[in-house]
Amino acid sequence: MATVIRLARYGAKKRPYYHIVVTDSRNARNSGNVLDVVGKYDPMLARDNEKRVILKVDEIKAWMAKGAKPSDRVYRFLANAGLVAKRAIPVQTKKNLQSEKTLQKIKDKADKAAKLAEEKAAAEAAAKAAAEAPAEEPATEATAE
Repeated sequence: MATVIRLARYGAKKRPYYHIVVTDSRNARNSGNVLDVVGKYDPMLARDNEKRVILKVDEIKAWMAKGAKPSDRVYRFLANAGLVAKRAIPVQTKKNLQSEKTLQKIKDKADKAAKLAEEKAAAEAAAKAAAEAPAEEPATEATAE
């Protein structure tokens, strides 16, 4: 028998309340054929409320040792409680990255800007040197005459 730990919905219309149950995977969500109730989940409470998710840790560990597999949502609850390792979030797409052509354009633009800045600095240095050099030359010519 393949047992799973999953949510079973209770509560009123538009007021959901869930029991975290251990059941056979072939049973319907609310079939009532549950092996054990191992927790409760109230999504209507605030996320930081300690009563939002209530887990019976010892019973969950026992059922997982027997081979029960948690559903995705229950796995998140268990990961937040520190019972299992959190699942890695896979990188599925590279659409958030820029294309190679765009990256090359950005690199060329940066190289061009660096070259212009270098030329400008060289021109300023040459202008400064030229401004200082004529001031010294007439002084040397006057002493030579």
